[in-house]
Amino acid sequence: MHRPLWTTAALVAGAAVIGAVTLQAHRPAEARAAGGFDFTRPETVATNLATPWGVAFLPDGSALVAERDSARLLRVRAGSAPVSLGTVPNVVRGGEGGLLGLAVSPTFAQDNLVYAYFTAAGDNRIVRFDLNSIQAQTAVVTGLAKASIHNGGRIAFGPDGNLYAGVGDAGTTSNAQNPSSRNGKILRMRPDGSVPADNPTAGSLVYSLGHRNVQGLAWDTQGRLFATEFGQNTWDEVNLIVASGNYGWPTVEGMGNNANFRNPIVVWSTAQASPSGAAFANGTLFAAALRGTRLWTVPITASGGAGTPVAELQGQYGRLRTVVVGPDGYLWVTTSNRDGRGSPAATDDRILRFPPV
Repeated sequence: MHRPLWTTAALVAGAAVIGAVTLQAHRPAEARAAGGFDFTRPETVATNLATPWGVAFLPDGSALVAERDSARLLRVRAGSAPVSLGTVPNVVRGGEGGLLGLAVSPTFAQDNLVYAYFTAAGDNRIVRFDLNSIQAQTAVVTGLAKASIHNGGRIAFGPDGNLYAGVGDAGTTSNAQNPSSRNGKILRMRPDGSVPADNPTAGSLVYSLGHRNVQGLAWDTQGRLFATEFGQNTWDEVNLIVASGNYGWPTVEGMGNNANFRNPIVVWSTAQASPSGAAFANGTLFAAALRGTRLWTVPITASGGAGTPVAELQGQYGRLRTVVVGPDGYLWVTTSNRDGRGSPAATDDRILRFPPV
């Protein structure tokens, strides 16, 4: 994310309407159970972390957590202190770069592999390694342009077994509409980094284009992919992602009247959101908001549209980076108050979880 910290009064007033979706005010505590989770009963899983970014669960229910700036890989269990598994090598921190997204191999029981997206000396890259030997990396994708801003970084395995990656435009807006660039895109690859035969363009990892800085990827029960995306000065977005879809950046920010581009299903003002991680459960998309210091809950309709978004946890924990549904049935949320843009509390950064209703 990179934008001025100011916004006009007209922008704030105009943000009361989100496309065809109207914001609902923050609800009283007794009513807070949006999306099937009880936000009145937080449990603290971990404290005193340094900008936890990627979170991925192992088959035994423990979570792997990436600290962006330290490059530490932690193993986290509810009720126990985090355990450091070591420092991921070759990570170069700086600005919004560092150790970012994590994904666990769908066949982890057989191969013990973990995937990481990080900023290296000359690029952003995706690597994989045996969890028992994190110093020995195998490159999956290299050569993604890096910058102090807009590195993207979220990776996740889809229901089709392919690995998806949100790659930012690296501060060069023209990357997003350039089909030869892998920046400003969502990429889709086989676990070894090769191109799936049914990708939109033969020989290309590009799955969708016209993105500014995607940091949230989540699938619903129908296998539809949704992505959260940072806007510039006006509108942040939630998009329903389709193969070969063009989402307009930098020609369009938010809703557009251009048949060449797909409109988002939700837009928020940048002050209300700056959405990073995304998760799906109980017919609801959850989006962790950084500048907005809240968790957005977005009901998803049968057609893939959005119902009325509701803000939860507003201002309670500061900047929220990542949201994931754990195998324990809880919704896990990480704070990001030590990322250089927040006001950390004494125990930040934290991982919280919220029980199912």
